[in-house]
Formats: sequence, structure tokens, C-alpha cells
Amino acid sequence: MKAQQISRIVNLQEDHSPLDSVDLPLPEPQSEQIRIRVSVCGVCHTELDEIEGRTEPPRLPVVPGHEVVGMVDKLGDGVTRVGPGDRVGVGWIHRSSGGDSENVSERFVATGRDVDGGYAEYMIAHQDYVFPIPDVFSDAEAAPLLCAGGVGYRALKLAGVKNGQRLGFTGFGGSAHIVLQLAKFLYPSMEIYVFARDPEQQKHAMELGATWAGPTEAKPECALDAIIDTTPAWNPVICALENLRPGGRLVINAIRKEDSDIDVLLDLDYDRHLWLEKEIKTVANVTAEDIRQCLEIASRIPLKPSVQKYDFADANQALYDLKNGKVKGAKVLMVKSG
Repeated sequence: MKAQQISRIVNLQEDHSPLDSVDLPLPEPQSEQIRIRVSVCGVCHTELDEIEGRTEPPRLPVVPGHEVVGMVDKLGDGVTRVGPGDRVGVGWIHRSSGGDSENVSERFVATGRDVDGGYAEYMIAHQDYVFPIPDVFSDAEAAPLLCAGGVGYRALKLAGVKNGQRLGFTGFGGSAHIVLQLAKFLYPSMEIYVFARDPEQQKHAMELGATWAGPTEAKPECALDAIIDTTPAWNPVICALENLRPGGRLVINAIRKEDSDIDVLLDLDYDRHLWLEKEIKTVANVTAEDIRQCLEIASRIPLKPSVQKYDFADANQALYDLKNGKVKGAKVLMVKSG
């Protein structure tokens, strides 16, 4: 089968083609596993973290990708939850301990980092961690819901907001544009403020129902109850803390942060940014229940992710664009396995 592999840790600014196109043997499912014939795979910033070594895979080479949609192709022994031909999705969680805290368990195994993922024509998944895809979504629309949506939904829950309060987002790419739609549906009287560098992202936010949108460093007239940071940078963290009300909460929705602007943390002022019981909460991975709930709520809206499609052979270009280009919505690879 055809696949794209991470075989080395590189700086994407220096090496614009970090993935190697390879032919691999067709994987065989073991007990309670299924083989999926991949249709599409979303492109996530966490792939950049893997390639550049911020969350380095435990072994190389490895096939990345954890926003996977495809058809069940073959069953291992003991599989009872899905059948051949079922359309299913796979997220960042490949396997864990089960339960409410499985996202922080030592047994957490990440799809596309600890085991091979969806940048391939076929992949293996455990039956407990595959999710039926609602019919309302195309394959490309469903892919970003499995991580950008699922982890973003977890961030929304951790924000602890109520209807009628003010919620902010820093950054407005693959995750935030989905979570804004979830928030508008769950909390119809909520005011939503979006802080983004790119005027096109600000425009996109307003089109999706934001109350206000402006630059990262802007200060709206009112303080916010909670802000979800979806960026890889540190400057938005400092800016967000200054825009929180007393007792407000900042939720950082990122597996890792980049170091390019880490020096801005030296500007952290306790009185201005942290005092008066402001909180910082981080999102760690995702649970199976987060993904199930996200898909169910998204299908009721019905939520429509904005997606930019790439041919499977252009995976390196998709990653380069994610790193350096302007992002509107989510990026997905059209694997089109034969």
C-alpha cells in the first residue's frame, strides 16, 4: 500500500518535504482490531509537532495522521462493534485505559505518533476507538471533527462557560472555526470574540456568527469570561490573559507550543495578567467520549467545517501551507485508496 512516513526529525523551514512516499505491506488486524480502507485524513498541527520533534514519535519511521475517515475493510478476532463496509472515523486516541480520565492515562497511545496513522491507504485501529460517521457529513467534512472538533469540544467543556457569557478564541483555524459553531449551538445567547492575525480569518469568524473579531493584540470594550487559545505561539497567551475578567479562565488547546516567540513570557505581569483569580487550564489529548459527543452534537446542528482538499501525493505541501500559509478552516488529504 502507498503511505507517507516521517523518517527523521527536521525543521520545516529548512526541509519543505519532511515526509517520504513509501510502499508498505498491507497491515493485518489482530484481536479486537479492524483494518480501515482510508478515504481521507485531516492535516493537524500536531503533525508539525511530531516532525519538528516537540512531541517526537517513540520510533521512526512512523505514518502520521489522526483525523481519519474510511470504510471497515477487515476484522480481527473478537470484533463485535463494527462490521465490514461500515464508515468509521479515528482520532488522536488510538487506545487507552477507558473512562473519564483516559486522556491523561499512562496507557494513552496516540494515533499517528505511537502507532501508524492515516497518511496511508490502509490503517489499523482498535474497535473501542473507532466512531460511526453520521450520514450528514461527507468524508472530508467529518475528518477535522475527529481531532480539531473533538479536542476543541473538550476545550469548550473545560472553559466552564454558561449561556449568556462571553467566550473568546485566539487563532481561528481548523479547531476554532468548528468550536465556534458548537458554542453558538449549545449557548445561543453567548457572545463570541475572535482574536486572529489574518483579516481573512477575522472575516470568516464574523461569517460564522462571531460577535466581534480583531487582531491578536486588540482589546475589546468588555472583559471575557473565558478564552480558548488554539495557536502554537505564546504571544496570544499573554494577550488573552489581559482580556479575561477577574476569575476568568484561559484554556490552552495545544499538544505543544513552539519556541519562536517564547521570550514574550518575560513580559508576563502578575498584576495585569494573572491576579484576581484568573486561571490557566491546558487540554491534554482527548477521550473517546469527547469524540462521540462532538460528532453527535455536530450532526444535530448540522455543523459544516470549512475544508481545503489536497491530493494524497501533496501531503508535504499541505504541511508546509499549514506551517507558513494562511489557514481558513481545515486541511484534508484525499487518500482515495484503491
